[in-house]
Amino acid sequence: QVQLVESGGGLVQPGGSLQLSCATSGRIFSIETMGWYRQTPGKERELVATITYDGAANYADSVKGRFTISRDTPQNTVYLRMNNLKPEDTAVYYCNVEKFYDGTYFHTDALWGQGTQVTVSS
Repeated sequence: QVQLVESGGGLVQPGGSLQLSCATSGRIFSIETMGWYRQTPGKERELVATITYDGAANYADSVKGRFTISRDTPQNTVYLRMNNLKPEDTAVYYCNVEKFYDGTYFHTDALWGQGTQVTVSS
């Protein structure tokens, strides 16, 4: 069974930085797209950033210039470096995998991690 495990969340002051990591476990040979989403109570989950197998990144307008997504493709790990954090960045951040190959089958169902809390407050 494939699992995603996020780490790196926490409490930080406005203007501070955090780095989130998402490691995968289980039978994964390659992943097409990895990404980060976030959700606050009462709101829908929203895209933060995604990165494709060949490194093409996409960002929500609200985080452009402050967040950087990267991935270790051989290790099937994705990172989110968050700089100049603002109170409105407070949310539960979820790791996402879209389309992966397990060496035998190509899977198209999205996978989600359990989420990690990021709180930006003074």
